[in-house]
Amino acid sequence: MTRIQTTVFILVALIALVIGLTVYRVLDSEPQADPTRMLDAGIILLPQSRTVPALSLINQEGEAVQVDELKGKWTLLFFGYTFCPDICPATLAELRQLRNELPETVRERMQPVLVSVDPQRDTPEQLKQYLGFFGDGFTGLTGPLDDIQTLANGVGIPFIPGDTSRENYTVDHSGNLVIIGPDGRQRGFIRAPLKVQKLKEQLPGLLTQVE
Repeated sequence: MTRIQTTVFILVALIALVIGLTVYRVLDSEPQADPTRMLDAGIILLPQSRTVPALSLINQEGEAVQVDELKGKWTLLFFGYTFCPDICPATLAELRQLRNELPETVRERMQPVLVSVDPQRDTPEQLKQYLGFFGDGFTGLTGPLDDIQTLANGVGIPFIPGDTSRENYTVDHSGNLVIIGPDGRQRGFIRAPLKVQKLKEQLPGLLTQVE
């Protein structure tokens, strides 16, 4: 092999190595969380994570759930109720749309949970029927009003209980979501109304990068 041929061979090998490393980095990389874009999507992360009140509620299957042990997945906690005329059906529909548009690997890491602020009417059976309209993957929680208020106040989403003496009463509550990490600690909020398209772009970076 001549000196020119050797030089050409070395150059081709170096180029192939550079291309190979570039392709590897692209294929191996995961979505990165961008603080500015997350904020624009309505995602607000806390400077430090917080503990979630330790109390037990009942899910739509009638099973006890320890709220401070919601671990293993990223939980989006929403305080609402099944008789809500506007905020709740709109928010749950947006969450359904968001879940459907997220990659399967990201969707599997996230669980939306509706905590009822109207436990007088929201029995486990009522929650199960209502959440069925929004597809699989949704969990509903109900229980004593005092416990639910303790949880809501503890994660910074207070609500005003309805006047149960009135027929067709409503409950004043927020449409914001609480972000709970896989470790069971509160990590932040998602502001309402939900920006589905921007959340679709930013949540993968949060759910895959931040632990």
